[in-house]
Amino acid sequence: MSESFKGRRRSSMVDALRQKRNVMGAVILRDMRTRFFNHGVGFLVQSLWPLVHMLVIIFINTASGRAAPYGESPLIFFGVGIIPTLTFIYISRFMSLSIALNKNMLSFPIVKVTDILFGRAFLEIIAGFFTVFLMWLIFVSLGLRPYPVDPAQAVLAYLSTILLAVGVGTVAGVITSFAPMFATAYGLSGIIFYLASGCLFVTPSFPDQIAIPLSYNPVAQCVEWMRTAYFENYSDRLVDKEYLVAFGLISLFGGLLSERLLRRILMDES
Repeated sequence: MSESFKGRRRSSMVDALRQKRNVMGAVILRDMRTRFFNHGVGFLVQSLWPLVHMLVIIFINTASGRAAPYGESPLIFFGVGIIPTLTFIYISRFMSLSIALNKNMLSFPIVKVTDILFGRAFLEIIAGFFTVFLMWLIFVSLGLRPYPVDPAQAVLAYLSTILLAVGVGTVAGVITSFAPMFATAYGLSGIIFYLASGCLFVTPSFPDQIAIPLSYNPVAQCVEWMRTAYFENYSDRLVDKEYLVAFGLISLFGGLLSERLLRRILMDES
């Protein structure tokens, strides 16, 4: 292979990546303008919704007198479970709506379904990190120490939660593009994910007849992994990291494969 051919090939790849970056940037900016009140500050305001959601749940459980089964503060115990649960729900839910809400963008040949899906995912992930940062500030201002005993595992648990959310959100987004009512059904299923995640109770404390079926919920795996990273004596008998990562990767691959096979239909319908 001649050096000139290699140079042209490398140049074409760089141009393709630059074009993809520009398209993704345009999709993200449009999403911010339409969803966040046509102003960048709206993005910050919108990020407060999951924070308020988390704080309401945490303080309700704390105010009801529930003690922390692990750790010194019920605020931190419930927060550690609620953060991965709501991270999954928010990212995957808004990804499921992304194509249905931005389908007119597919009329531009340069815009692909994956641009819309991952543009929305990017915004939700950034909002999720911002929410976690605000939660940390609140805990610190209350004199608490919201630090895991194993920071590396806590980071891996959170990143795995994002992987799961993006994978499931990709599948849900493709389905919703054909059946818009699925978005409503999926939104309601968030209640099931929430209740079965174990974020408000200690799943390993249940008998195996209950605990093991609950552990098949990948969101419950996110919660259990995060808790083992935060609390030194927390039982890891239900944690299956390989299952969680595999579920996220398979979901992402299945969603991308479905989008690829159905791309022409999606483009024609737009």
